[in-house]
Amino acid sequence: MGPFLKASPKRNGSDGELVHYRYGLKDLITILFYVFIAIILHAVVQDYVLDKINRRLHLSKVKHSKFNESGQLVAFHLTSMIWCLYVVVTEGYLSDPRSWWENYPHVFLPFQVKFFYLCQLAYWLHALPELYFQKVRKEEIPRQLKYISLYLLHIAAAYLLNLTRLGLILLLLQYFAEFFFHVAQLFYFTDENNQKLFNAWAVVFVVARLFTLTLSVLVIGFGLSRVENQVFEPEKGNFNSLLFRMFVLLLVCLFQALMMWHFIRFQLRRWREYWNEQSARQRAAAALPKQQSKPIKRETGYHENGVVKAENGTSPRTKKLKSP
Repeated sequence: MGPFLKASPKRNGSDGELVHYRYGLKDLITILFYVFIAIILHAVVQDYVLDKINRRLHLSKVKHSKFNESGQLVAFHLTSMIWCLYVVVTEGYLSDPRSWWENYPHVFLPFQVKFFYLCQLAYWLHALPELYFQKVRKEEIPRQLKYISLYLLHIAAAYLLNLTRLGLILLLLQYFAEFFFHVAQLFYFTDENNQKLFNAWAVVFVVARLFTLTLSVLVIGFGLSRVENQVFEPEKGNFNSLLFRMFVLLLVCLFQALMMWHFIRFQLRRWREYWNEQSARQRAAAALPKQQSKPIKRETGYHENGVVKAENGTSPRTKKLKSP
């Protein structure tokens, strides 16, 4: 069963005894163990994949750091997407959306659901010491800390508030959009003209935000309000009250609006850089014919057998050189 898990056996007539789990303080020891595992895997990806690619690309220090960050996150998001999709399919969450809110609180978790959440928390916690190991620039640290803190907050909230089923679906949407972005970043670093993937990511990002808001309102606003147990009992893992639902929905809407604001700023900056580059190219192209059309100064007269003749037909006098 493992020393870190609280178990609750549930009996099934055909399969015998099924063991489900709930969270406890011993989870912290497990998360700490997997933090070290994540640090080792991070180093393996860095040494055997990213560093070899960086040697061939000869990137600047700034692009080198960005390339490493996107490369690590591409590997993580791809793995998490496949794992999360497997969990929601095998547990039947994708085929039965009603299960996202029915029988709330979902205190007892299947092993693979609990293990997925613990590994997610361990990964984002491991990103904190990696800021030191990767020698991230000081001006980049606030952005990275905010990025890591938001993920930790959302994953821990879904885990501790027993909204794990909704959390799995929303994480799947978020990781899919983030995977597209970091793949676009990698292609951009290899060739700055490769910007088409950013347009695809923009569509995926907006769709992911719309689905996140819709599913959150559906589950928290409508689904949980129809559950019979409408009592706020934290000791039993039940947080289903009107105030709780309003607070969670407010936070979800606030974070989605914040992400859309950063997305709009990012797109405006990209378009501004694109149009500045286009106008610079047009100015350079317009100035090029003017430079070529400048008249070339030539000596007065004409050439005859390699000798310059004056307009009256006489050769110009050559200057006498004084002897030193």
